[in-house]
Amino acid sequence: MTERACDLAGKTAIITGGGTGIGAAVADVFAEAGAYVVVAGRSRQTIDAVAKRNNGRAVVCDVTRFEDVEKLFSVAATETGKVDVLVNNAGMSGPVAGVADVDLDAFRACVEVNLFGALHCLKVAARVMTAQGSGSIINMSSRMGLQGYPNRSAYSATKFALIGMTEAIAREVGPAGVRVNALCPGAVSGELMDRVLARRAETEGRTVDEIIAENYTNAAALQRWVDPREVGTAALFLAADASSSITGDRIKVDCGRF
Repeated sequence: MTERACDLAGKTAIITGGGTGIGAAVADVFAEAGAYVVVAGRSRQTIDAVAKRNNGRAVVCDVTRFEDVEKLFSVAATETGKVDVLVNNAGMSGPVAGVADVDLDAFRACVEVNLFGALHCLKVAARVMTAQGSGSIINMSSRMGLQGYPNRSAYSATKFALIGMTEAIAREVGPAGVRVNALCPGAVSGELMDRVLARRAETEGRTVDEIIAENYTNAAALQRWVDPREVGTAALFLAADASSSITGDRIKVDCGRF
C-alpha cells in the first residue's frame, strides 16, 4: 500500500464519539493523513481538545437526537462544502448482566445510542453522499457483532444489527459511488474497557486480572490488547482510495481472537 493510497488530503471526515478512545485515535490518524476532521460528541471539553490538536472543528452532538445529527452534517458541509467520510463511532457499552437479570431500561438506552444513533447518522450521510456522488461510511461494530458474548446481550444485539445495516445500506448507496463498511475491533485498551472489566468482575465474582488473562490477552494470537490507533489505521484504509473496491464488508481488528 502506498502512502498516496491512504492520503486524505482535501477530504472532510466526521467522527462521532470522537472525544475519547477509538474516536479520538481515528481523528488523530485521519488528520495526520491530511483530512479536515469534524469531531462530534456530547462532551464539549473532550471534543474541543481533540479538534484543537488536529486543527479541526468540534461539534456537540447527541446522536440519539436526529436534529443534532442534521446540524452536525450541516456544519461540516458549511466548513468545506462536502462530507467525504463518516466514522459512525458513537456508542456505549450497555448493561453487563445475564438476560434474566438485565435492566430493561439500560438495554433500551444501549439500543437507542448504538443502533438508532448510528441509524440517524447513516440516514443523513446517505442523503448527503449520494447527492455528491461519493463517500465512505465506516460503521464501528465489534467482535461482539460477529459472536455473542455472555452478559453482553444488549451490546452484542446492537453490534450484530450494525453489520446487517452495513450490508443493506452498501447495496442501497453503492450505485451512487458511496461505500459502506464495518470495523469489528476486539478488546481495545482504555477507559471504556476499564469500566466494562469492573462491571464484569462484580457480576462474575472474579478479579479483573483473571478476566483479562482468560478472555482478552491470553485468548488473542498476539497475546495483547488492541491499541486504539490500530483501529484508527484500519479506519484510514477504509476511508481512503486504497479500499476503493471494498464495500459491504467487515474487518476484524482484534489481535487474532479466533
